[in-house]
Amino acid sequence: MLTHVKHDTTLLSQARRRAILSLVIHLVLALTKGIAGWAAGSTALLSDAVNSTADVFTSLTALFGLWIAGKEHPSFPYGLYKAETLATLVISASIMIVAYEIVKNAFLHGASVPDVSIGIPVALGLLLVTLLFGLHQLRAGRRLNSPAIVADAKDYLSDSLATGVVLAGFIGTGLGLDLERPAAVIVGIFVLRTGGGLFVSAVRDLLDASIDRETEREIIGFVEAHPRVMKVERLMSRTAGARYIVDIDVILRTPSHQIADQVADSLEQEIVTRFPFVIMARVRPHYAHTGQKRRITPVASPEGGRAGHFARAPWFLVETIDEKGEVIRGEYIKNPHAEEERKKGYLVGTWLLGLKPDQVVAEEGREGTAVALLREAGVEILPTDEEKGLS
Repeated sequence: MLTHVKHDTTLLSQARRRAILSLVIHLVLALTKGIAGWAAGSTALLSDAVNSTADVFTSLTALFGLWIAGKEHPSFPYGLYKAETLATLVISASIMIVAYEIVKNAFLHGASVPDVSIGIPVALGLLLVTLLFGLHQLRAGRRLNSPAIVADAKDYLSDSLATGVVLAGFIGTGLGLDLERPAAVIVGIFVLRTGGGLFVSAVRDLLDASIDRETEREIIGFVEAHPRVMKVERLMSRTAGARYIVDIDVILRTPSHQIADQVADSLEQEIVTRFPFVIMARVRPHYAHTGQKRRITPVASPEGGRAGHFARAPWFLVETIDEKGEVIRGEYIKNPHAEEERKKGYLVGTWLLGLKPDQVVAEEGREGTAVALLREAGVEILPTDEEKGLS
């Protein structure tokens, strides 16, 4: 049983638009830094211009990766989501190459004395643009769960740090200090650090790293809350670009293959709905025969007989039944939603699912929302004439 949910095209189109905007801004930054660096005679600012020029090409790569990620092909049944990861890998490699060139040029070429009257206002303006847009891009990338956009945002933040160092170099020059060459070297180190981090992250994704432990625990808790699930025996996962694929083995409290298939199909749908970045879920059911069943019957009171209306029942009798059909213990539980005026059936049904029943007794022909929820979850619905009596 396999459920495959298509890539959210709305989120993907938003990511593409952001990549186009980033490309335009990188181009403007590269031209501005190059012209200002030439006019001011600044090696550090020209090095920063080289960095932004490389960013133009990496933005093109990110845009291409986002475009490929939305495509489908029969040869790739798991989707082309890793195209974003490949784009991130190319971005990281180009960033590290640029960092090497910046540091090399700083040591091989003599530092000049820049014109601070041009350099300071230009560097300050560039710092504000890259910092603010980088933070905005980072928030958007995390919201869209796009590694290419997050990588681009980190590139902007690294660029802002580099420009900040250039600005500090200009200020130092204005104070009579020779900081041009050290500023260029520091710029290169900043760029190298960012590129290296992105490279490691991309390689982890390409090697099918598992999803984070917190998300795994959330998925396990969600699955084990199902009334038919005793426990999750194993959960295996891997990343697919910005999305997750999960493979789950569950122990079910039912001997029925039909119910097991129903539960597994339902869980596969519910997982990808509850966790929007899970694009594929596969649930394999296993069976554990406990020899006992839990039956729930609506009653008017602990001393009274069966209640007529299921969701409005003031109390429920929860019985444990052995293999021979004998009641070995029973407990009366008060209905906490009996007086609710709205969504009573949904609230009662959801609450009863948490008690993990195997059977519920309901009057035939009067099935409401609560009973429908229980039936859909794989709980056996017993007509009142099959009920063996209360204890």
